[in-house]
Amino acid sequence: MAEKIIFHIDVNNAFLSWESVYRMQAEGKERDLRTIASAIGGDKAKRHGIILAKSMQAKKYKVQTGEPIVDALRKCPHLVIVPPRHEIYLQYSEKFMNILKNYSPDVERFSVDEAFVDMTGTEKLFGKPRQAAECIKKEIYDTLGFTVNVGISNNKLLAKMASDFEKPDKVHTLFPEEIQEKMWPLSVRELFFVGKAAEKKLNSLGIYTIGDLARTDKEILQSVMKKQGETIWNFANGKDVSFVEHHKESNKGYGNSTTLSFDVSDVSTAQMILLSLAENIGRRLRKDGVKIEMVSVGLRFFDMTNASHQCILEHPTNITDEIHQVACQLLEEFWDGTPVRLIGIQTGRVTEGEGVRQLSMFDNTDYEKLERLDKAMDSIRERFGSGAVKRASLTEKRNKPL
Repeated sequence: MAEKIIFHIDVNNAFLSWESVYRMQAEGKERDLRTIASAIGGDKAKRHGIILAKSMQAKKYKVQTGEPIVDALRKCPHLVIVPPRHEIYLQYSEKFMNILKNYSPDVERFSVDEAFVDMTGTEKLFGKPRQAAECIKKEIYDTLGFTVNVGISNNKLLAKMASDFEKPDKVHTLFPEEIQEKMWPLSVRELFFVGKAAEKKLNSLGIYTIGDLARTDKEILQSVMKKQGETIWNFANGKDVSFVEHHKESNKGYGNSTTLSFDVSDVSTAQMILLSLAENIGRRLRKDGVKIEMVSVGLRFFDMTNASHQCILEHPTNITDEIHQVACQLLEEFWDGTPVRLIGIQTGRVTEGEGVRQLSMFDNTDYEKLERLDKAMDSIRERFGSGAVKRASLTEKRNKPL
């Protein structure tokens, strides 16, 4: 049996890279945001919002992802801040995933900008693992214009750890025989699944490096950290038995989610992300000529726990604004501001045909106008591309009450 070969492929500074590439390729702009002190964030004029991504030059001024824009501008007054365009980023994400599928049928999307690829048995097609990794990396850059890191190992955990080594535009290996040299000297915080709280507990036990963790009695860890203690002990020793799983989209509903590179804790950013997700779902619903009667919002928190909330609509819909408003209401009902890493919308109870909407004297919403707006936007995007038109609320803070 061929040795397992798993790649973890991670886009370098995804949002900033995708924004830079789009500006140069689609809009003809000469300045590459990646070469100057720049960031993706909220409205600079209004000085609200947070930093979603920053360039290497901005990092030199200690600008941090997730910090308020006003704080970033104090550190770097000449920081160039551009608003996020999540629709465009999702397009690049799909193109990135499609290239990976040319190399293996087993591609697992781990987040919007990273994926696992099972390359076992592909050596005759693409060469040895490092050669294949360089080939993938080059094709992504030549075709899409941005760089990636590739981590190579025989399991997912070690491949992901390898891809986080020196960046950008690098290929790294981390096979079991390399763990002690390459992984054990790292801070325990660098280990997957170890957050701030876990790091504090481990430090209290005198555990500061991954090597310290790997050499600690597993029972001690379990007594202090329960199931997580056993999990991170296995990870520190390079043990991971999970498979690369290709998740097929359910035909019973339409959904979309995104994993961010930072923890979201403010409502305005979460609502903006929900709008981008609702836009994608609504467009697909209208293209297929169907409507939905159930909307669910799901969150994955910083500690990898999950929560969701759903509701049944009074009337079937495929209107973007209506889906977004319902999603925002659900978010308000069950989210207490705990930092989240993943935000998603899932819909269900799909119906075909126009459906019937009963009028209410208490509802003054002009649904026909919203439908015409969606139809016009869909038509423009169909002719000129998805980035040809966007809603202003994807770049401005929504002041509209829910």
